[in-house]
Amino acid sequence: MCPGVENDGPGDCPHCGMALEPPLRRAEVKWFCPMCPGVTAEGPGICPQCGMALEGSALDPQAEDPELRDMQRRFWRALVLTLPIAVLAMGPMIPGWPLRDALSASTSRWVEALLATPVVFWIGLPLLGRGVRSLKTWNLNMFTLIFLGVGCAYLFSLCALLAPGWFPTAMRTKEGGVGVYFEASAVIITLILLGQVLELRARARTGSALRALLELAPLSALRLEDDGAEREVALDQVQPGDRLRVRPGGKVPLDGVLLDGSSHIDESMLTGEAAPVPKACGDRVIGGTVNAHGSFVMRVEQVGANTLLARIVQLVADAQRSRAPVQQLADRVAGVFVPAVVICALLAAALWLGFGPEPRLAFALVSAVSVLIIACPCALGLATPMSITVATGRAAGVGVLFRNAETFERLREVDTLVIDKTGTLTTGRPTLQHIETVAGADDSELLALAAAVESNSEHPLARAVAAAASERAVTVPKALDFSAQPGRGVSARVGSQRVALGNARMLTHPDPAVLACGERLAQQGHSLIYVEVDGETRGVLAIADAVKPDAARAVAALEDSGLDVIMLSGDQHVAAQQVAEQVGIAKVHAGMLPDEKLAVISELQRAGRVVAMAGDGINDAPALAQADVGIAMGNGTDIAMESAGVTLVKGDLMGIVRARRLSMATMRNIRQNLFFAFVYNVAGVPIAAGALYPWFGAMLSPMFAAAAMSLSSVSVIGNALRLARARV
Repeated sequence: MCPGVENDGPGDCPHCGMALEPPLRRAEVKWFCPMCPGVTAEGPGICPQCGMALEGSALDPQAEDPELRDMQRRFWRALVLTLPIAVLAMGPMIPGWPLRDALSASTSRWVEALLATPVVFWIGLPLLGRGVRSLKTWNLNMFTLIFLGVGCAYLFSLCALLAPGWFPTAMRTKEGGVGVYFEASAVIITLILLGQVLELRARARTGSALRALLELAPLSALRLEDDGAEREVALDQVQPGDRLRVRPGGKVPLDGVLLDGSSHIDESMLTGEAAPVPKACGDRVIGGTVNAHGSFVMRVEQVGANTLLARIVQLVADAQRSRAPVQQLADRVAGVFVPAVVICALLAAALWLGFGPEPRLAFALVSAVSVLIIACPCALGLATPMSITVATGRAAGVGVLFRNAETFERLREVDTLVIDKTGTLTTGRPTLQHIETVAGADDSELLALAAAVESNSEHPLARAVAAAASERAVTVPKALDFSAQPGRGVSARVGSQRVALGNARMLTHPDPAVLACGERLAQQGHSLIYVEVDGETRGVLAIADAVKPDAARAVAALEDSGLDVIMLSGDQHVAAQQVAEQVGIAKVHAGMLPDEKLAVISELQRAGRVVAMAGDGINDAPALAQADVGIAMGNGTDIAMESAGVTLVKGDLMGIVRARRLSMATMRNIRQNLFFAFVYNVAGVPIAAGALYPWFGAMLSPMFAAAAMSLSSVSVIGNALRLARARV
């Protein structure tokens, strides 16, 4: 209650008397390079490979990027000093220039030098420092070229200002001075800073999906104490087993199970589905989702980093920092690119010195500096990481989690999809499908009697009967004298009637019509519960694992995209074939053990197939790990999720369709970025070297080269950001 009051151990506050609490543990923060996956450090600093500022692994939705803030300040300071330099340098070229007679050429050069020096060596110090570091470690990168280009322009100008006699007569003006390029060095620094600001702002946008996820979690929860009182507490004070009250319109604080009440939960931010999901007693609720209406009490099961929301954020963050195989091509090119650019700059300078018009040294300097600046490989380095970062955020927004960048590339190449049945194509829990009664019997009455008996059992089929009665708002009477007959069924007294439920062996007077109906339902893959009242057969309940509503639509969409869809199931052939027919799958393997599922995947791979496997259970984990791409249902087991490269938060099969579409869009976007970066550099270097001079009589100014280099990086970032709006 009293900020600033601290102690080395437990005790009471000297101001208010409250008991002191231990400090919260801060999550360990790692620092990583946004352009070089795999480069990490214990604290902030500079990437030893590319020179970019390292970013922290802990995301704070309210935090401002210190690198962006610093670059913005430097840019505005540089702009204030650079504008007068540009005016002084370019003004004399304008007819009627008012300062033509007020300032001599010599005075103008000295003013430019005084203004350019702080721009280069104070404001631009971080950029030059990164260039020096790259030369010391021989990790040549974009800052190497900036350092060499700006350094050459500034040192040439300084020598021309202080010792014009060192230069050939052809380079001197009538006043005896030599042309300087202070404006070029200052403008280059200013434009590079502008490019850094635009790039950092764009990169900040790529984390919007993660920040939106982080902001889902409320700051506090309403805990029910043992005495029944409700107390608002900070979220970090809630422990597993605590009971929390969630009011209408409020956010679910943490993962848990609904204990009392019912509601509809908006899970759209985590699953991408807009329709609220109905929740009743026993259903799981996810922290960060929104309680649409209805008050309920929940029991907390997961807190902190174990919640689904925290795991999603971690998975997305890890995927954004991973390296796609396609990046290896860019890495190999970048490894030789900077030395090649330096050679091109030296070659251009040599050609101008040997064959160019007077003043040759000036032309040689301009061409060399322009080549060094325009060929900065920043766009090449950003091509893949930016696309992966944006795509993982977009995927998380529609309920699809990619483990790493490699999965994006691999999923696009998949030609065969193997799908488990239970929990993947089906809901994974038995539900009542049909009620068949003898003539004159009432369905609701029969269900009420069956639910009364089954309410005493924990068997999955019993829970399906009780759930069906609750969904249909059937009044369930109280059952007494419950007893179980192993291998046959259960019975109890409901009112004045003795009700028995079980298989056909439990029946004392089997009804031929009911038995025939049951046999027909069994052939369709249903589990049967016969109902007998006072020794007379009244009907049969058919229970099955219901097919997910979107399963058939998803299978059709996957097959239309060119995938060969195969079902693997550990269930009996009749049940598996029934589900396959409902969803439209022609190839079915039933009665499969985990090692047999693994063998099927391996056989397909030996045949040259690129295989994706979708499953949700422990028995699917070996096959998920063996497949080229494993796809786990988010409503399945943790082991399945750990074995998979893609996790579908909601567990709906349309998530596979979304994942594959996004995979294809991402790889297409990466190739576009790499094409832009390669073509830009291939075309830019000869132009900067002076290839157009023989036809147009003009050289590319280093200032325009700097602007073009910055715009190339921004164009790559802009193209990557299109993935945030990709239609999946």
